[in-house]
Amino acid sequence: MNQAPLLPPRRLAVAPMIDWTDRHCRFFHRLLSPHAWLYTEMITTGALIHGDVPRHLRFNAEEHPLALQLGGSDPAALAHCAKLAEEWGYDEVNLNCGCPSERVQSGAFGACLMMEPELVRDCVAAMRAATSLPVTVKHRVGIDKIEDYAFVQRFVATVAAGGCSSFIVHARNAWLKGLSPKENREIPPLRYEFAHRLKQEFPDFEFLVNGGITRLDEIEVQLGHVDGVMIGREAYQNPWALVDWEARLFDPQWAPSREAVIAAMIAYCQREKRDHGTPVRAIVRHMLGLANGLPGARGFRRILSDASLLRQDDPQILNEAWARISAPGSAED
Repeated sequence: MNQAPLLPPRRLAVAPMIDWTDRHCRFFHRLLSPHAWLYTEMITTGALIHGDVPRHLRFNAEEHPLALQLGGSDPAALAHCAKLAEEWGYDEVNLNCGCPSERVQSGAFGACLMMEPELVRDCVAAMRAATSLPVTVKHRVGIDKIEDYAFVQRFVATVAAGGCSSFIVHARNAWLKGLSPKENREIPPLRYEFAHRLKQEFPDFEFLVNGGITRLDEIEVQLGHVDGVMIGREAYQNPWALVDWEARLFDPQWAPSREAVIAAMIAYCQREKRDHGTPVRAIVRHMLGLANGLPGARGFRRILSDASLLRQDDPQILNEAWARISAPGSAED
């Protein structure tokens, strides 16, 4: 069911990250930020049409607001999956036009779709016809050595004709040849000014900027130019930053304790183990950065990475790890 009237503005979002932002990660992030928009890992249309739909689409009710990110390039298939997103209770459907990996190139979707804006327009139009959910597009500012603003301007203008009015701009070119996806996280340079210019040229559209943003002051600078920011690796690797961002952007009184988060995650592990047989290791792997910056953080990470302890499949491993914080001899951490 579409919950749009109750949803917060997309001022802050956690990026979709393959192998990272699964439903356990999102539940954890929601404890840290009640208002940030959360995104699934990219799920291909083929996986939904031919695979295990509940496994791919099941999520926790606490995760709202939540967007489903799709990978695909066939309008009919994307329409089918957008309809599934609404049936399963998602709040947004996002089309991936930014991932540069070989996996998406071989499937003719992801960043290579920026070379076919008319096709993306048709995909968006098909999804819009199939669902009442907002349909958004995540894209790059360019492909390979195409570095002129006119390229991304034409892409946005064309896709908007299909009914999209919300764009997430990864402000770095996608390199489809010559760089690995890992290398492409740092090369070539970021060009935030392209996202800012898009907002100036299309003031009625919503624009979020993504890429290289790690600090609160950087977030605030970007919010002076665009509607929102999307943050990826920093939110995952240093998740407590989400608490500070939430307090500044949404609720000045927001001040949870790490102890309360640990207790909530233990209860979540117990629930998941009981209801779905989820092993504890699948959940706590997302929490390694929770104690970053505290005395004993290294010991905290060591406990949560200990194979022999993880084999015991006991949620209390989180309490054991937390006991290392400020423990004697931990100051060097």
